Amino acid sequence: MVKNPVSLVPDFFMENIYKNTIESPVGFIEITTNLNYVLAVSFVDFRSQASGYHPEILNEATNQLDEYFKGKRKEFDLNLQPAGTDFQMQVWELVQKVHFGQTASYQDIAVLTGSKNNTRAVGLANGKNPIPIIIPCHRIIGTNGKLTGYAGGLDRKKWLLRHELNYSNKTNLLFR
Repeated sequence: MVKNPVSLVPDFFMENIYKNTIESPVGFIEITTNLNYVLAVSFVDFRSQASGYHPEILNEATNQLDEYFKGKRKEFDLNLQPAGTDFQMQVWELVQKVHFGQTASYQDIAVLTGSKNNTRAVGLANGKNPIPIIIPCHRIIGTNGKLTGYAGGLDRKKWLLRHELNYSNKTNLLFR
């Protein structure tokens, strides 16, 4: 009898994944972690079954997102491990430098990657961001100030930007 090959893999090779779903003003958000890093934040349609065990990173991500939505947190302090290409990682690192209540354009980010011609590639990378809100891809807007593209939907993007505007010291509208 042939054994299932999966059962031959030692447990230490299998990475444990933990999840929690929170209710937020922009809908349900599922947080996915391993023992040490946030791997993903996803907009979902319903509350899914949470992991039985919640490692500290999952609890901390849940708390920090809750504080963000209450207007008490403007910067996240979490260990992140997004999966992506080198270029996507570069874009996500640059996006994290756009502060709460501020916006940057896709072209601004493209220039920082080395070429203003990378605007479309920046948009595609931004759309593949597996950790929205924490990696604040919602802060990236069109050069003309218009909201364009957001994997979570433009209504969520608009809500997140208005939320940050309400809790920042900015007095002017940063987008149209």
